[in-house]
Amino acid sequence: MIQNLHFCFGTYKTSVYITQKVPDIEEIAGNYGNESFQPLLICDENTEQLAMAIRTNANIPVCTIKSGESNKNWLAVEAILRSAHDAGIGRDGIFIGVGGGLVGDLSAFAASIYMRGCRLVLVSTSLLGMVDASLGGKTGCDLFGIKNLAGTFYPASHVYMPMESLASLPLTEWKSGMAEIIKTAVLDSDDFLDEIYTMAASTITDPLSPVLFRCISRAVQFKAGIVAQDPLETGIRRILNLGHTFGHALEAAAGLGIISHGEAVAWGIARACDLALVLGECPQERTEKINKLLAAYGFETAAPHPLMSSIGTFMEKLNSDKKKRGGNLTFIIPDGKSAVCVDSISPDIISNIINGEL
Repeated sequence: MIQNLHFCFGTYKTSVYITQKVPDIEEIAGNYGNESFQPLLICDENTEQLAMAIRTNANIPVCTIKSGESNKNWLAVEAILRSAHDAGIGRDGIFIGVGGGLVGDLSAFAASIYMRGCRLVLVSTSLLGMVDASLGGKTGCDLFGIKNLAGTFYPASHVYMPMESLASLPLTEWKSGMAEIIKTAVLDSDDFLDEIYTMAASTITDPLSPVLFRCISRAVQFKAGIVAQDPLETGIRRILNLGHTFGHALEAAAGLGIISHGEAVAWGIARACDLALVLGECPQERTEKINKLLAAYGFETAAPHPLMSSIGTFMEKLNSDKKKRGGNLTFIIPDGKSAVCVDSISPDIISNIINGEL
């Protein structure tokens, strides 16, 4: 199971390596040819041992940040920048983020602002990171209780996706990644949805599964195709936010880190299906198929969500969403084949949907 893929996102070029084993520092350096190679390895507490194994050379600096969404903040970004400065890394240095979506987002954000931009490599070790977070250049950190309020667009030059790193993932992390794969399948095609449903009937936690490999590869290529058309999310790339407007509000209302990103997105996809039915944008048969798939993976899809203690708090967080256009919230909802973007939705409709009062 080895696949090398190459993409262009605007002026940026990204090479993706879906491999079996985690790369070592020599392999990463080799992909830069004769260019100078001054790396900083960045990891969290969960991937520190892996980063130490990657570096093979004790002289390579390592920055370890705290794990968990509650630590995806400016203090973590500052720690990365300070580590790079203290190590004497110049603008031609390379930040190598080793971990899941949190490490990838923070490493990429720090790289994008360090000396106005240094080089970036990501070693994605979670399913969520592989199929979504590591590709396409979205970076960010949470501020003021709002998910990814600060961020940039800064694609990595090289992204490694070692399947063996998935072997140690807890079930919650598998589910988090599967929510993004399901999202991609909704946008892509019904046959992709069918393949994922087949995998749910067997197992989702086997990193050697050929079906899982195909799903990762397909999700990567689909997302890359969309991002290549719209690197800065001014048009078609917005459909990749299916489930995220509702999902991010749930994450924030519950308290960042209380519910996983994937579980929140899955719930958000179910709410997007509800909105699609209200607006007449999607056949009921298709929304039922999507909800059946979410249920097969054990996601909570009922409204209101059990962690939503206050509808008022949820609506407040929803109205802080960074994807507003002209003061209006933007929602991505499924249609008959993929998804469409809608806005100017009545607050009463949204309130009824999140309360389960269709």
